[in-house]
Amino acid sequence: MKFFTKEIKIALAAICTIALLIYGINFLKGINIFQSNSLYYVAFNDISGLAESNPVYANGYRIGTVRTIHYDYEHPSSKVYVGVDVEDNMHITEGSYAELDAQMLGGVTMNIILGASPKALLPGDTIPGGPHVGALDQAASLMPRLQTMMPKLDSILTGINAIVNNPAMQQTLQNAASLTEELRTTNRNLNTLMAGNINTITNNLKPTTEHLKSITQKLDEIDYVNTVNSINHTLAGLQDFTDKLNSSVTPALNSLNNPNSTLGLLMNDRTLYDNLNNTASAADSLLNNLREHPKRYVHFSIFGKKEKAPAADK
Repeated sequence: MKFFTKEIKIALAAICTIALLIYGINFLKGINIFQSNSLYYVAFNDISGLAESNPVYANGYRIGTVRTIHYDYEHPSSKVYVGVDVEDNMHITEGSYAELDAQMLGGVTMNIILGASPKALLPGDTIPGGPHVGALDQAASLMPRLQTMMPKLDSILTGINAIVNNPAMQQTLQNAASLTEELRTTNRNLNTLMAGNINTITNNLKPTTEHLKSITQKLDEIDYVNTVNSINHTLAGLQDFTDKLNSSVTPALNSLNNPNSTLGLLMNDRTLYDNLNNTASAADSLLNNLREHPKRYVHFSIFGKKEKAPAADK
């Protein structure tokens, strides 16, 4: 019996055709059926047009595709869980999250931002997801704040307008302009004055500089060592004279302080002091008596001694 009959050949051709069709469909979806993959889940509040077979990136590199999308009807959280089929060599770490980025042509791309933790998640684990916040989204989030700030900005602009249109402000600006012009004129005059007198000032400073230079040279020519030695010699001579004077005066002072010496007796004897004092007092009394009664002590006559008158009869 012949094995490869016409019916078997037709069946084999149909099986090969179906297999090629399945492989072609998966290939068009970006799924490689001959490569082992790991399935992770991402929880979104809004998938924003994400569809199955959309590519999945990790830090910008394609690592897999979206395999399944289903809505959680059993829990009130109303999350949309997206099954992501990634390569086995790709390890999604803890702290990772997924972002949905809308493209310009209408497509949606999922990008997984890997966490910094070294611990890897297991296939079947769930990571959080959300929309990609771009510059336009950030600007849109700022719109409510801008709307609340608009009345304040309007009042601020009104105040600025009132200040600018104030005549006093205009006068202040004019005064500032006038002051600036005066300062410019003063600066110009100062430059002219300095340009005209700088040579005169320099010429006047030259003689002073020369005198200072001459004085410095003369100071340099002074023999400080000999001068200091001469001063020291003079001081030494003065010290020697002082020592000799002290040696001469010291015995006299000792003699005055010694009660047994002649000078000590003259200086320290109370009786001698009293006698000299009494003698001076007697001499003073004698001089006073001589001055008041000179005839008692001096008899002088040109015609001789005058006879005494006879005593009266008693």
